[in-house]
Amino acid sequence: MKVGYETAPASVPVSGHDVLAVIGFGSHAAGADPREVVVPLDTLDGSVAPREVWRVEGEVSHGRDGDMAWSEGGGYLFLSMRVDESRHDGPEGAADYAYRRLLEGVRRHDYPHLLRAWNYLAAINEGDGDAERYRRFSIGRTRGMGAWPAERLPAATAIGHLVKDGDLFVYALAARRSAHPVENPRQVSAYRYPRQYGPVPPSFARAMRVDTQPPTLLISGTASVVGHATAHVGDAAAQSAETLRNLDTLVQTAGLGDRLRGRGACLKAYVRHREDAPVLRAVLDSAGLLPEQVVFLQGDICRSELLLEIDGSFSGA
Repeated sequence: MKVGYETAPASVPVSGHDVLAVIGFGSHAAGADPREVVVPLDTLDGSVAPREVWRVEGEVSHGRDGDMAWSEGGGYLFLSMRVDESRHDGPEGAADYAYRRLLEGVRRHDYPHLLRAWNYLAAINEGDGDAERYRRFSIGRTRGMGAWPAERLPAATAIGHLVKDGDLFVYALAARRSAHPVENPRQVSAYRYPRQYGPVPPSFARAMRVDTQPPTLLISGTASVVGHATAHVGDAAAQSAETLRNLDTLVQTAGLGDRLRGRGACLKAYVRHREDAPVLRAVLDSAGLLPEQVVFLQGDICRSELLLEIDGSFSGA
């Protein structure tokens, strides 16, 4: 499995027998190919974002199962859905429905190991206390996953897109072979968060190590959190540095080196305020991450006091 950014106009169809998935960003609509997802997040500088392409060894087959698209090949299954919240009474019902459907797909195609999930919903921080939309989404996700055990939870991202009254976008990666969840010793595991973060804790692992050759680390949305608390509230530079420390720790814990460096990284940086992007860019530049390895996108983070978040993949090559 290889993940990388490839530059092509949005109008160019998905091509390649080995392409499992193509993730685009922006306001354009997805094409007819079930392997393509377009997330409604714009780049911070207004440029056309490159497409994130997932390639596997061997032929890929693909199709649709009602409102869920699928593709499979090389021992991996990619599933995606776009859910109209208004048909499911808001983010809680939409997440419940989406995850029930995803797990149906995992079982139907016989890929029992859920490795990674991405979630993009509108107005993620709207609402007070337990009425916050992210907390309602978390309740629905947990309900939709049913009795899925904590030790097998996938790595995950949840970001707020900026389309008013927009749909919930969910896509996921599953595999025939098991992988290894990775937790960050600097942080409380998300699924063990205390009650102050909502009626149910978020259902995800901090990362997932996949034993490809070389090994690949699928990294959850990672931010300036130490223990379970947000660190450096209001300070974008300090949050950027803390986020990088957490990423380095995940790489170390997974046994893939001492830090997140080199050409093995393919990252998405989500930034709440455009003016904070240069600060984060400078921190990543100083760490040796190349511009072509990171796509900067404007989106809201799951905690209102967090200014930025990074997710992606890292190869131990």
